[in-house]
Amino acid sequence: MANMCKDLAMHRVVVLALDGVYPFELSIPVRIFGTAAGSGGEPLYEVVTCTADGRPVATSADFTVAVQHGPEVIDTAGTLVLPPFVCEPLGDRDWLPEPVAAALRRLPPQARILSICTASYVLAAAGLLDGRPATTHWNNAEHFQRTFPEVKVDASVLFIDDGRVLTSAGVASGVDLCLHVVRRDHGSAVANQVARLCVVPPWREGGQAQFIDRPVPESATATTSEARQWALGQLHRPITLAELARHARTSVRTLSRRFRAEVGMTPVQWLARQRIEHARRLLETTDLPVDRVAAEAGFGTAASLRQHLTGAIGVSPTAYRQTFSRRGTPRRAR
Repeated sequence: MANMCKDLAMHRVVVLALDGVYPFELSIPVRIFGTAAGSGGEPLYEVVTCTADGRPVATSADFTVAVQHGPEVIDTAGTLVLPPFVCEPLGDRDWLPEPVAAALRRLPPQARILSICTASYVLAAAGLLDGRPATTHWNNAEHFQRTFPEVKVDASVLFIDDGRVLTSAGVASGVDLCLHVVRRDHGSAVANQVARLCVVPPWREGGQAQFIDRPVPESATATTSEARQWALGQLHRPITLAELARHARTSVRTLSRRFRAEVGMTPVQWLARQRIEHARRLLETTDLPVDRVAAEAGFGTAASLRQHLTGAIGVSPTAYRQTFSRRGTPRRAR
């Protein structure tokens, strides 16, 4: 996982507003990236908004948005963000207005591109998602897959980071994606501070599965939150499903069903993710030896931590610490 901003004093994020843009999603990049600051309070990103022709665009609401920039600013983008917009009917391979296609062609080869919600249709129509994993709003996933069979659609996740191209699911998952990019660029400490200032969770558990329409649970008050809260304080040791079920005051079978309904994954998957996230925090914010980090996160050995972390995010504990240390300089693993 490359730290694409570590050598830049200021990284330019360009937001491309298309006709019919949704106002909430349009504001996400400037709010998240514009809040990110370094240890001395210096801004880490410059966020500018443009349109495909430099003229105002109508929004999905009853007002228009006037911008200060035309598509030429995309030439200087380190990151380009496409918020979703009203588009009926949804586009196909031949759908892409030439001004939009021309704007996308201006993106520098090394720059990354993010789509929020159904803006993934723009990337797909431009051929930028061919052969790549991608996501979009769960309600459009089947149509998206039929329309663009070359794309590997995954409707179960909140976002997908495929290196240079990143896609997110509906609406608020744009917040999740932008926070992920801040975390990828500058580490969890900066991303968590942005989340606190914006009063949003720094990381949401589960994926889109928890938001897809489903039958109403047997009890509207049934929840696994108490069991999950207890487990977060026990990550240093093995945790059985029976223990989780006891703290949820239910059976193991019901526990598993409620976990899927509430967080979109099994208890075992959720525990593994929490252990990985705890290990990441320790690697970023402490000088603990890797084997001690492994023990504190419940992996037992450094080899086990290495296997799980590499499987989850593609890097070893040592490489992760060198990239995301809160001091911003490589450390020697012990």
